[in-house]
Amino acid sequence: MKSAVETLNPTRVRLTVEVPFEELKDSLDAAYKKINQQVTVKGFRKGKIPARVIDQRFGRGAVLEEAVNDALPKFYTEAVNEAAINPLGQPEVDITELKDGETLNFTAEVDVRPSIEIPDYSGIEVEVDAVEVSDEDIEKSVDQLRSRFASTSPVERAAADGDVVTIDLEAKVDGEVLADGVANGVSYTIGSGELLDGIDEAVTGLEAGGEATFTSQLKGGSAEGKDAEVSVKVTQVASRELPELDDDFAQMASEFDTLDELKADSRKRLENMKQYDQATQAQERVLDKLLELVEVPIPEKLLEDEVNTRKHNLEHHQLGQMGLTLDKYLEIQGKTAEEFDAETKEQAVKGIKTQFVLDELVSKEKLNVSQEELTEHLMRRASSSGMSPDQFAQAVVEGGQVPMLVGEVARGKALATVVEAATVKDTKGEVVDLSDDEDEVEEAAEVAAEATGESEGDAEAKPEV
Repeated sequence: MKSAVETLNPTRVRLTVEVPFEELKDSLDAAYKKINQQVTVKGFRKGKIPARVIDQRFGRGAVLEEAVNDALPKFYTEAVNEAAINPLGQPEVDITELKDGETLNFTAEVDVRPSIEIPDYSGIEVEVDAVEVSDEDIEKSVDQLRSRFASTSPVERAAADGDVVTIDLEAKVDGEVLADGVANGVSYTIGSGELLDGIDEAVTGLEAGGEATFTSQLKGGSAEGKDAEVSVKVTQVASRELPELDDDFAQMASEFDTLDELKADSRKRLENMKQYDQATQAQERVLDKLLELVEVPIPEKLLEDEVNTRKHNLEHHQLGQMGLTLDKYLEIQGKTAEEFDAETKEQAVKGIKTQFVLDELVSKEKLNVSQEELTEHLMRRASSSGMSPDQFAQAVVEGGQVPMLVGEVARGKALATVVEAATVKDTKGEVVDLSDDEDEVEEAAEVAAEATGESEGDAEAKPEV
């Protein structure tokens, strides 16, 4: 077999392949055998029909077509390996010449990974938010914990902000009570914003037995998005009583003996959260700076597939789980379809560029993924998916997604390498040292996965890059 490669543009090549006819022998034998099992000819046992009879009865052309279809993938793969290219997606194959007993010639056009030069990235500098935990942050955290231990007591007075009311609701659209628009015995904290718009104003000032009517846009159900006339009746008013902020509360709500110890722990937890956010911010901003340094041509077909995949995952997975249509989502977001398409394309371009650049870094820096790193990543992905590690691992193996997970970890290591070489300062001008971050690679893997879109929807729906 002879092959040659022609570069059509930075992301597409044409392979020209010449195959001597004798190299089709195995595929021709397989074609005759397959046809033998499928047809019946009088005077011959099934599977024992001579090749010359098959040629006479069904045509040599049918045999050649079957043989060529069987052989093409093997010859294409050999040509790809010989040319040392990295194909993306499926090729467009054109058989240019097929002479029985002489030769098979074909061309294959396919998108390829572009050649990328990674420049010196040690000069990258980014600024991130400083890690600051104020007394107000701590008070807010403790108050949230305190609210969880609040008690309620029925009162005989008008409902006020912060009270818990028990209510019956009835929603009408165009004068008709909705089948799913009636609810009784609903517990609601005034001011929480957890129910319909306008309900706080309607129930405030009502005593038990009081009723009111208001208009609100429904957030779900059969008439989602429509304006409804809602009748509300208060059946009970209860006041919320918060526990005293003292050592007794600390002992009741936590493992600590004193309120000071509880507040110190709250400060530590908030600092850890802000440090995690700071590290993620550093990785995101370093990635953006790195992408600015590298010119990456984007294959058109790959970009089209990526845009379609992102739309599919949003519409059929994320929005589907929330009971939203794409049109409703755009209405909530205040975006036009054109703006959404432009944003999706921009995200897709960044995702493809991120994957190409980080994969090139993996190769350049000779980064490998250990079994321990892969296992840790699998555990994290399982946790975020709501599946057990065993269930997630089984789904990954059965779906052939192990290489995808390896790629995620490898790209995380590549991004972490760049972050370590970059200069990161906070808004106070202090240098931020991320070298002690034990989860740096995992955090970077999540940032990279978010950029490439691999954290959205089904991995199996992703185009092969």
